[in-house]
Formats: sequence, structure tokens, C-alpha cells
Amino acid sequence: MNDFDQFCIEVGLRVAYYRKKNNYTQEELAEKIGLSAGYLSQVETPTCVQPISLKTLFLISRVFDIPPSVLLSGL
Repeated sequence: MNDFDQFCIEVGLRVAYYRKKNNYTQEELAEKIGLSAGYLSQVETPTCVQPISLKTLFLISRVFDIPPSVLLSGL
């Protein structure tokens, strides 16, 4: 696994952390950002490298009311 893959996994884990912290299911968050729950599941799964776009990152951070940089940095 390369550094980029590891970074994508870490971002996905942060998305999952904040989703659970805000009591959203994957389906609920996916609906709010206009993507499929299957895609969101891939983003959050640590065994699946699924890069996300900046647009998606900004949409997710808006739902959680956090700066996008929080999803890109450590918890």
C-alpha cells in the first residue's frame, strides 16, 4: 500500500467517525450529499481504497458543520 492509498483510508475512517458521532446512517449521509450509500460504504471501508473528490469532501464537511481540513488531518 502506498502513501496515497493510506491517506484515502484515513480520510474514509474520519468520515465514518464523524458520521457516527452525528448519528447518521450511511444511507442518511449519502442522501444528504447526493451520492449512493454503496459509494459511501466504500469510502469508509478501511480495506477498500476509494478516493473522494474535493466536492464530496466539502459536502460532507458541510453536513457535519466542520471545516474540510478536519477530514484531511488527524482527529
